[in-house]
Amino acid sequence: MSLKYSLTFIGILFISFANAQTFSAKVIDKETKEPISYATIETGLYQGMVSNDEGEFTFLLENVSQPQDSIYISYMGYKTKGVVFEANEGIEILMTPKTYELSEVFLTTEVLSVDEIIDRVKENLDKNYAEDLTKKKIFFRQSEIGKVKKMDFGFKKSTIEELNEKLLDSITSILPKKSSYYKEAVADLYGDYRNYKLNIKKAAELYDKNNDISAEGIGEKMEKIFNDNIKKDSYLKIKSGIFSTKMQVDSIIHENEQAKAELEKRKNEGDANFHEQIESQISNLYEQLFFYEDSNINVIEKSNRYKFILDNYTVINGMTVYILPFTPKGGKEFKGTMYVNTQDFAIVRLDFENVKPISKFGLLGITYRNNVYKGKMLFGKDENGTYSPRFLELIDGSYMGLDRSLKVIEKNKNVKGRRKQNELSLKLNIQGNQLLKYELVVFESENITQSSFDQVEEKKVIKATYLSQYDPNFWKGYTIMEPNEAIESFKVVE
Repeated sequence: MSLKYSLTFIGILFISFANAQTFSAKVIDKETKEPISYATIETGLYQGMVSNDEGEFTFLLENVSQPQDSIYISYMGYKTKGVVFEANEGIEILMTPKTYELSEVFLTTEVLSVDEIIDRVKENLDKNYAEDLTKKKIFFRQSEIGKVKKMDFGFKKSTIEELNEKLLDSITSILPKKSSYYKEAVADLYGDYRNYKLNIKKAAELYDKNNDISAEGIGEKMEKIFNDNIKKDSYLKIKSGIFSTKMQVDSIIHENEQAKAELEKRKNEGDANFHEQIESQISNLYEQLFFYEDSNINVIEKSNRYKFILDNYTVINGMTVYILPFTPKGGKEFKGTMYVNTQDFAIVRLDFENVKPISKFGLLGITYRNNVYKGKMLFGKDENGTYSPRFLELIDGSYMGLDRSLKVIEKNKNVKGRRKQNELSLKLNIQGNQLLKYELVVFESENITQSSFDQVEEKKVIKATYLSQYDPNFWKGYTIMEPNEAIESFKVVE
């Protein structure tokens, strides 16, 4: 057998073997044994992923288009480590901390002030973050945690016998005080930051259907009471404080019937809303990229409203970087740290956290505060020399309170006597928190032409698989960001 055909045969054997291989590991600090969150894992040229917030990652070699014989793990403040690829499950990768001397990382004779560094960042924004058309292999995860701190309907009066204080108290006891919801999708994302197309390959929703069932049961019970006691040609006058509105009863019934039909259709055929929601959430993550004018994270555009400090230097993915902590001046909202490449002045990582509510509202018994807004942005260099996101995280939390009176009055002008038919009077006191976490991981990015982009057709009707507990086999054959402990341990109690 010739050398050419021998190598071909060996190559086929290697590919066949590699296609079945999974590499699973946890990145930890060699000295403290603590997990290293969001370490960069390079699996090939311009390909990779990040470890999750517990230091874990998994990938399949067959999903890497340009595999290499070793993977490389890097994180700022640690020595880059190469690990030979072979089938492994749950190994530990020990990262050694490294103290970088100034002479090791700062190889230029030009010493810049922090203001000069920020100016160079601004000058190079367009060059470093060009909006080229690409095809990206991505994984998206949304985590949603809701907590009801207080729920009191404050029953005062009802002329409908069945709609009484006992019923409202039972509704209060049935409604869940805490809920968890997770949405995950593997997809191809085509285009640029402003104009893109999304094709979801596989998707899952992880939540407790019992919560929906209890709410649905309450809805059915209330609907029966409503139908038995309210005349179809009546209208409802809803009054809360100085505000009031009218709603026709027959239009409410019609809308309910339409909603039921739409829900049934979505269950059977799939849901276009799921695709739209993922697109919208990715769009929101892109809109918050620091180099966009309307981003909340406008630390570069409004750099004069922030105080920057040149804290130190380090190495990220082989790049020497300035470490620039920042704090707000005046009325700005964020503190955090920027990591800037010393050679081309690209921001390769940005961590941010709000120091005060992003927005708040309080009037007439309604209180709202967007009191949590934090996250991180990690960037890598593409084949054309520009930077694009490798990992985006946004945690968005809010508080809502409602403390006000509510009256629902049925009136009917087609009956003899007084128009007022029925009345329900409440004094609502409801308080709760919601925390949303969005994570977008880019595993691979390649440039495409305008004609290639134009030819892409989106499949917009998606049927996400419902999971009542986390199932690692569901994503077999796909590369994803490993779930954290909260997701892994989620299980619906029947």
